[in-house]
Amino acid sequence: MQDPFKHSWWPIILRGFCAVIFGLLTFVVPGVTLAVLVILFGVFALANGIFALVTSIQLPGSTSGRGSLGVQGALSIIAGMIAFVYPGLTALSLLFVIALWAIITGIAEVVFAVKLRQVLPEEWLLILSGLLSVVFGVLLFAMPGAGILSIVWLVGVYAIVYGLSLFVAAFKLKKFGGEVGAATA
Repeated sequence: MQDPFKHSWWPIILRGFCAVIFGLLTFVVPGVTLAVLVILFGVFALANGIFALVTSIQLPGSTSGRGSLGVQGALSIIAGMIAFVYPGLTALSLLFVIALWAIITGIAEVVFAVKLRQVLPEEWLLILSGLLSVVFGVLLFAMPGAGILSIVWLVGVYAIVYGLSLFVAAFKLKKFGGEVGAATA
């Protein structure tokens, strides 16, 4: 029996790494301009999308939740492309792009995790990642008048927590994949 999780954990690690690096950059350069924030967000969204698509492609076609992970990847790539194509976005427009992206990808992450609950122990870590995204997006919509520096700090905290939760989920997935492989050998 082929272990569908054997090679699926490393793109999750890369997604987590990208998120943490992105989050740390927002704190290292607190006076970041809107243009730089757009570029940082674009790079993060593109990398997150690419690695989510790689994960969905690597999973066997019959894997539950594979499609929702692919949708999450595609939406992240689209959000990143919008950030590059329209670099002159106002702070409010960027805020709404980030908020919508966080909500949609968070929902997709939760759907993916719920569908995996039958085969993956401790799927709550992926659910937590998705819920953090949804809450973050809702908060951005609820407080659009906040200053861009406040948004930078919120984005940084979100990205770091999200990235760390992906690290833990990836290592759990790798361990689970090794246990499945050992059990089927």
